[in-house]
Amino acid sequence: MFQRLRLEPAYKVVSSEIERSILDGQLQPGMPLPTEQSLAERFGVHRSTVREAIRQIEQEGLVQRREGRRLFVALPGLYEMAPRAARLLLLQQTTFAELWQVAVTLEPLAAQLAALNAEPLDLQELAANTERTADLQAQGAESVEDNARLVELDVEFHALVGRASHNRALMLAREPISLLYNPTLLQIHLRLPQSKARNLAAHRAILDALQRRDAAAAAEWTRKHMVDFQKGFEMTGLDMQTPIARARSS
Repeated sequence: MFQRLRLEPAYKVVSSEIERSILDGQLQPGMPLPTEQSLAERFGVHRSTVREAIRQIEQEGLVQRREGRRLFVALPGLYEMAPRAARLLLLQQTTFAELWQVAVTLEPLAAQLAALNAEPLDLQELAANTERTADLQAQGAESVEDNARLVELDVEFHALVGRASHNRALMLAREPISLLYNPTLLQIHLRLPQSKARNLAAHRAILDALQRRDAAAAAEWTRKHMVDFQKGFEMTGLDMQTPIARARSS
C-alpha cells in the first residue's frame, strides 16, 4: 500500500530553494547572496549543508565569487550550459542521423530569424567569415591543417547565423549541433574536394539572402545546404547511423 519515501539530501533541498529564488526573480543577477550563517539560520541546517548547496549552484553558474569570497547572483553565459547537453548526447549514443534530423530543422529556422533580426555587426562578421573561407580556398587548402581551418570557419559561420537570430532559446538548442560538423566535415573535404566549393557557394547564397532580409530564401538555401551535407556524408562512405561518440574517439 505504501512506498518507501525518497528523501532528498538536505543540501539538495537547500540548493533547490536558492535556485528557485533566483529563477523566480527574488534574487536577481548582481545581488549578493545571503551569508552562509544567515542561510543556515533561515533553513534550519548546519553551515556545512549550506556550503555544499552553494557549491552545487556555483557549479551551475548561478552564483559567482567577487570581492574576495563574497557570492553574488549571476546570469550564466548562454554557452556555459551547452557542453552539458553535448555530453548527454554523447552518453546517449546519439547518431549523426539523429543530429542531422534536428539540424535540418533548426539551421533553416536560425537563418530565417537571422534575416529578420540580424544587426549590422552580425552581417559584418558573417561577411568576414565568408571572405576568410574564400581566401583560404583560393590558396589551395590542400593540407590537413588548411582543411581543418575550413571546418572551423564552417562551424563558426553557422554559429554566427544562430547568434544573428537573436533568439536565445534557439541559440542554446542549436549549439550541440557542432558535434555533427566537427568530426565529419574534415573527412568530407579530404575525400570530396569539390565539397569545399559547394560549401562556400552555399554560404555566399545564405549571406546574400540575409543581407537582402529575404527570410524565405535564407531558410531555403540553408535547407539545401544541409541536404547537400547529408549527401556528402553518404558519398564519403560514412554511416549516418554511427554514434557521434564513436567517431570522436576514433
